[in-house]
Amino acid sequence: MTALTLSTAGAATLRADALVVGVAKSGKGLVVAPGAEAVDKAFDGRLAAVLETLGAAGAEGEATKLPAPAGLKAPVVLAVGLGSAPEDGETYGAETLRRAAGTAARTLNGARKAAFALPFTDPEGAEAIAEGALLGAYAYTAYQESRNGKDAKKPLAEVALLGAKPRDKAFKAAAERALALTEEINRARDLINMPPNDLYPETFAAIVTAAGKEHGLKVQVLDEKALDKGGYGGILGVGKGAVRGPRLVRIAYTHPKAEKTLALVGKGITYDSGGISLKPAGHNETMKCDMSGAAAVFAAVVAAARIGLAVNVTGWLALAENMPSGSATRPGDVLRMYSGKTVEVLNTDAEGRLVLADALTRASEENPDAIVDVATLTGAMVLALGNRTFGIMANDDDYRTAIHEIAEEVGEQSWPMPLPADLRKGMDSPTADIANMGERMGGGLVAGLFLQEFVGEGITWAHLDIAGPAFHEGAPYGYTPKGGTGSAVRTLVKLAERTADGEL
Repeated sequence: MTALTLSTAGAATLRADALVVGVAKSGKGLVVAPGAEAVDKAFDGRLAAVLETLGAAGAEGEATKLPAPAGLKAPVVLAVGLGSAPEDGETYGAETLRRAAGTAARTLNGARKAAFALPFTDPEGAEAIAEGALLGAYAYTAYQESRNGKDAKKPLAEVALLGAKPRDKAFKAAAERALALTEEINRARDLINMPPNDLYPETFAAIVTAAGKEHGLKVQVLDEKALDKGGYGGILGVGKGAVRGPRLVRIAYTHPKAEKTLALVGKGITYDSGGISLKPAGHNETMKCDMSGAAAVFAAVVAAARIGLAVNVTGWLALAENMPSGSATRPGDVLRMYSGKTVEVLNTDAEGRLVLADALTRASEENPDAIVDVATLTGAMVLALGNRTFGIMANDDDYRTAIHEIAEEVGEQSWPMPLPADLRKGMDSPTADIANMGERMGGGLVAGLFLQEFVGEGITWAHLDIAGPAFHEGAPYGYTPKGGTGSAVRTLVKLAERTADGEL
């Protein structure tokens, strides 16, 4: 785990393996960002000119290494691009700093310590840099025993944030928040990246139980017998084809001064083959990530507890494996859900909405102030919004807008989506109360309409479809690694914080 320290040392005097500075584009060419004045002085005021000679342009995602001159304790200077320099009186945005710090941390894999002299003027800026660096330093190597020899490059071991004030309460709180948040995001990433032969409903539940004991959270696990006794037909129906049975996990954080309760519901399909409606070749390889919603909910509850937010946050993880077998649910079967409604299963690969439906009904029974579910729910949402943006649907337009603005604030790309009433008719079933499929066009919206049927009356509800950004298959960028990303955790935690402050 990468360590974080706040340092009052100057950029020229701190001993580290590398010194990170920011550079940006301006109308006059490359400019060195604030915070790196001592470094520029060591280059006789020619740092920008030297970098331009090496081909640096200051673009976001750019990283240029060069040997440090005499006068600096660090042997290497790493210049990271910040994009366009801000206008007079403005500062660099939090997401710009976050991504630059992430790029630097990834570039410095194998280093023991790096000093970050990136520009910030307040605790919020320092927090963004810390978040980016700690997220960028992430690597999943648990199953790479053969690579753990002397030649293996481990993640950056320590991030020293220059210019922060370790004795200032606001800066200290920002650092502690960044550390708690990023450690839980990286925990979610670990779970998403874990192979499904090791992460299945029972083991996932055990991990949550252990975390609950560590952080003083109440955890309740319903196994197959309890689910059967309780009538959770959706979760049981999805898990029927698997050797390893499903689970419903409740993890709760309570605060003595809390006035509101936020319920979070996560889709936790630890492997999705599609069931009898088997996925085609080429679509199975990454389906271990179909529990990303549950991982995000788990991480958000623990992060809220570690930060100490004055709000009650309850997480519901609907866990199952969706497998084909002689005992699996078939297209045409009818399931009786926990709510009492019956659902005709037309496609067993539309399973996420079935497990979420039971969890939404159960969460509604506790009458929280709001419910937010998170799921890698539909390929249709990826077609609509791409691989980096999640969709937001809600039964309250103001709440949907608020979540969209929060996501934008914390650096997660999202977009508000509608719930058109005319699409509901497509799920009418001649056999049951509702079918789990409707019109093909607008499939992501149809899934949201299905979920809305299982939310308790009068409860504010939102649905985040993170199918696009939950798992990144391309090359790493900024603080985003290849594989599990931990999408939506930052949005959920900030949402809980706003709820605690009485803003929602």
